[in-house]
Amino acid sequence: MHHHNHYYGQAHILARYAGLEYDQPPRLRGYLQHGWNIGCGWNPVHEFYDGAWRFTWSDAPRRRGHALGRRNYHSIGAPFLYLLDLVPPPEPEPEREGTLWFLFHGWEGGKIQGDHQRLIDEIRETETGPVTFSLYYTEYDRPEVRSYYEDAGFRVVSFGRRGFSYEGTDRQFLHKQLAELRKHKRVAANRLSTAIFYGIAAGCEPAVYGDPMEMAGENPLFGGQSRIERLWPELLGKSIDLEAARATTDLELGKDWMMPAAELRMLFDWRERV
Repeated sequence: MHHHNHYYGQAHILARYAGLEYDQPPRLRGYLQHGWNIGCGWNPVHEFYDGAWRFTWSDAPRRRGHALGRRNYHSIGAPFLYLLDLVPPPEPEPEREGTLWFLFHGWEGGKIQGDHQRLIDEIRETETGPVTFSLYYTEYDRPEVRSYYEDAGFRVVSFGRRGFSYEGTDRQFLHKQLAELRKHKRVAANRLSTAIFYGIAAGCEPAVYGDPMEMAGENPLFGGQSRIERLWPELLGKSIDLEAARATTDLELGKDWMMPAAELRMLFDWRERV
């Protein structure tokens, strides 16, 4: 099982949905897409073992992968959608307020660079309610970045670490993110990203605006920002048509590709042995 499958506790969510142990999910014989992707489901230089299955959220990454000559794809829907089923909202659902704002983030191998003060000014001009600012752990752990948003008076949160080589994974990452999304009326970011789709699926009104910033070593192979602007214009701006956003979210998260528990167990070879 590739350690990427554990990122954000995604394999754990699928195991729980399939009726198996959450803390120790069985081995998943293949590669599980762990974030929204404008390519074939993974970064352009990801290495794959020959013959392994590639489990994507939706059909679009499979089609792009086939165009690149890759095979063994199977679309299953995003684990976040299964989490929505596993953890329904409270009844009655409390009134939502404010905006949960996600900064475009780097990773262990690349830091972001941009005009944070300019972004803060634009957020203040745009958002009418309280703002909770979400930083990925790679930025949260950089005081020079975190202090910008704390000093601006925003409530700053981080949902934990994705882990590496099975160590340090916060298995509650997506649980905490979902709980925070359900408190807010809006979800926003300075780039179209996984969090925006999660927010829409969780009932938020979306917005994508502000300095998109740059990341050191960012690979332009899939087309980057200019390609996103061409293919997903309905999800860019400070005020977005909610019906169109929900339709695109269902496609990108693979709502129609979700499987019942028994089918997941069969696909992943998680069936009981006699």
